Amino acid sequence: MSMIHSLLNKVVNIEISGEKRHTGILIDYGRDMLVVYNGMNFIYFPTHHIQNIRANDKPEEEITSPSDTQYESEPNLSYRKVLLNARGQFLEVYISGQLSLHGYVTAIMNNYFVFYSPVYKTIYIPMYHLKWLIPYPTEQTPFSIDRERLPVSPSIVPLARTFEEQLDKLIGEIIVFDLGVNPNKIGLLSSIEDHYVELVIGKGERFILNMHHIKSVHSPKQL
Repeated sequence: MSMIHSLLNKVVNIEISGEKRHTGILIDYGRDMLVVYNGMNFIYFPTHHIQNIRANDKPEEEITSPSDTQYESEPNLSYRKVLLNARGQFLEVYISGQLSLHGYVTAIMNNYFVFYSPVYKTIYIPMYHLKWLIPYPTEQTPFSIDRERLPVSPSIVPLARTFEEQLDKLIGEIIVFDLGVNPNKIGLLSSIEDHYVELVIGKGERFILNMHHIKSVHSPKQL
């Protein structure tokens, strides 16, 4: 990865899937993860959503490098290792569009992870759809909630190895896809076939959705 290494410790611009542009110092990288410091936060980017990265040559956008005590380089940095190390740590995770969540990772499975949000409770997120994550400062909590009010083990629902198998467990339940931003993604999960799911919304209309484009799922019943 000599091309990426040439940008290490330099201010860079990163474009994520045509939606967002970020500017910061590239402070670490691995085969499927980059870490950028924007002067306030350390932002972890899975590389599969990076559209392009380039050096920033605007002097007005200079950023002071973090100290060694703020960030310790991770040997063999990887997406899965970052998630494993982040379990129980308060985070902001960004999925897509307006889908930004605050909470913490509770479990990492084969192709999805489980996230606990004080607002939405237990959420299943396919790994592919995470755009970036930002660890909270040590003393900060989501919505400034007292730590005692955030459960250590928020869900006792048995977890399947894959996202597809986990959806199977939710057949017959009222579920919410993609946080319910689209009202046609809230309803009864009636069946799954190949990579498609059938959802019955409030008035009984049936929608067939491509599972590959589902960015998150949670069930109001399974808190």
